Amino acid sequence: MIGRIRGTLISKRPPWVLVEVGGVGYELEVPMSTLYDLPEVGHEVTLLTHYAHKEDTVALYGFLHEDERALFRNLQKVSGIGARIALAVLSGVSTNEFARLVQAGDVAALTRIPGIGKKTAERIVVELRDRVTVTPGTVPGAPAHVPRDPRGEAEAALQQLGYKPAEATRLVAKTAADGDAAEAIIRKALRAALGR
Repeated sequence: MIGRIRGTLISKRPPWVLVEVGGVGYELEVPMSTLYDLPEVGHEVTLLTHYAHKEDTVALYGFLHEDERALFRNLQKVSGIGARIALAVLSGVSTNEFARLVQAGDVAALTRIPGIGKKTAERIVVELRDRVTVTPGTVPGAPAHVPRDPRGEAEAALQQLGYKPAEATRLVAKTAADGDAAEAIIRKALRAALGR
């Protein structure tokens, strides 16, 4: 199992990053919360990883913080939640905010995360209430790398997180400002989708 990767950040194409380690490029899928805090392309990065092997696919997920990886793993223990929804949760709310929503039993707020319906939200509250705690957190930094087509990358990332193409386009059009990096557009779009 691969538990951690340290190497040079080669590219960021939300929700994917490419990290070169000893001449080998590892493609990892990351939540937007991790993407926001990554250094500029060309710099060294260390990511905690989750290796997933299924019958027909192998995937590697990356996280900057242990609390994100732990929540990613805990979420997948809930019936009906896979990696895609777990990434959507981490991309939509901080680990602290998620813990606060679960502790408060705020099913309505949880259903605003793509892929989570009322029954799944209720299961999350019941099954994760004892596994998540609210702790002091940090606010992600502003993205430093501005991609060539930030609006297109933001739309693609939102679709990877479970939004329909038309909804992704609408959210980007509603929230994107001139000069915004893809990460900033995604962050604003997710906040708008969650009504915050």
